[in-house]
Amino acid sequence: MRPGQMLSYDYSVAKLFMFSTLVFGIVGMLLGVIIAFQMAYPDLNYIAGEYSLFGRLRPLHTNGIIFGFMLSGIFATWYYVGQRVLKVSMNESPFLMAIGKLHFWLYIILLACAVVSLFAGINTSKEYAELEWPLDILVVLVWVLWGVSIFGLIGIRREKTIYISVWYYIATFLGVAMLYLFNNMEVPTRLISEHGSWLHSVSMYAGSNDALVQWWYGHNAVAFIFTVAIIAQIYYFLPKESGQPIFSYKLSLFSFWGLMFLYLWAGGHHLIYSTVPDWMQTMGSVFSVVLILPSWGSAINILLTMKGEWIQLRDNPLIKFMVLASTFYMFSTLEGSILSVKSVNALAHFTDWVPGHVHDGALGWIGFMTMAALYHMTPRVFKREVYSKSLMEVQFWIQTTGIVLYFASMWIAGITQGMMWRATDSYGNLLYSFIDTVAVLEPYYWIRAIGGALYLFGFFIFTYNILKSLGAPKIDYEPKNTTPMGGARNAEVANV
Repeated sequence: MRPGQMLSYDYSVAKLFMFSTLVFGIVGMLLGVIIAFQMAYPDLNYIAGEYSLFGRLRPLHTNGIIFGFMLSGIFATWYYVGQRVLKVSMNESPFLMAIGKLHFWLYIILLACAVVSLFAGINTSKEYAELEWPLDILVVLVWVLWGVSIFGLIGIRREKTIYISVWYYIATFLGVAMLYLFNNMEVPTRLISEHGSWLHSVSMYAGSNDALVQWWYGHNAVAFIFTVAIIAQIYYFLPKESGQPIFSYKLSLFSFWGLMFLYLWAGGHHLIYSTVPDWMQTMGSVFSVVLILPSWGSAINILLTMKGEWIQLRDNPLIKFMVLASTFYMFSTLEGSILSVKSVNALAHFTDWVPGHVHDGALGWIGFMTMAALYHMTPRVFKREVYSKSLMEVQFWIQTTGIVLYFASMWIAGITQGMMWRATDSYGNLLYSFIDTVAVLEPYYWIRAIGGALYLFGFFIFTYNILKSLGAPKIDYEPKNTTPMGGARNAEVANV
């Protein structure tokens, strides 16, 4: 590239992952709404025999959202953000272009195979790790290809400074690689017994050891996909959209290393009052409570980025999405720390408060941030303005209403469950049978299902708005915020 020449980025891989984000978002959320209505109206379990049962659809929902919708969004933003902050185009390296496209198509093949196997009831029964060993090998190949893309772009970069978002993308890659490899070590049952299957497998770990490794993985899948990768996005997209520098670059680094150290040891809080050693349960609780420091460090840093520019909330829907996403991140991490306290966990464990906690983070933090990122990318990737700002506003308020209905109903349901399970009469006998607790929760299940349906409706609006944007008139400029970005600490973002 000649001095003074504008760099032209290649977004062909980013576009592919943007479309897969839309597809898997619709599929995953639709399945979630169906199983929410099944909880409220159990007869819906039997509309298509065994293939419509809650137990068959639930793994499809979780895998579709986490490894379909969320990962597609993460990959799409990486292939956009990575080029811009490193000041290098994918098309400068035919090898990296080939790796990017191979990454996408192997990823699609993997998800198609995952859908078929999970629908067929073929799974390991391990939370967030249901795929059997042949697909685990394909997961590793897909992940290695992404790693080659990350470090390949870093290796040919023009920008010497590694912007904080890239740190978080690297942490996502390394963290998930380590966790997935160790947790998914398994043996085909055919090697154990002649009556076994080459497709089915059992974990290499046994008993409480299996539980410990599973929740070391399970909770940190939340850390490195739900949290770290989304922070990578907001540290780029909020400054770019608002025209404001990050409030504190030092605080972003402090929070980064705090998350890296503390998150890895918090998974034990999933096993409180179980057969694992008591010291391990206590360690999980302590680290989970202390985790509030780096979590809120990131969230406060993000919110203070808008200091003096809160008026942008009135005019820019994307700022609304990102600011509320950060607020839900604060809210969800505080809630997680509270749920990890042993006395609270005794009431809340196995109740509907837990899925309420998961979903106010997943819908409010990850969902809002992913959609905001794609909205920001659309005019820059496709060279067309977003179709309707009014639809963005409508979508925001519909989905916000849906989230509030969802988590509020699940809080009430969860606390009600916990109190009823513990209630005893003067003789120490349980006051309520299990079916009593199920019956009393029906209204809250209906509210949850309606809240989920509203969020899904908002996602349909989002998808419609993006697809209509592809037919909007071409623009020969890149939309820019008129507010100047200050400080050398953000120069690398301001200039891309």
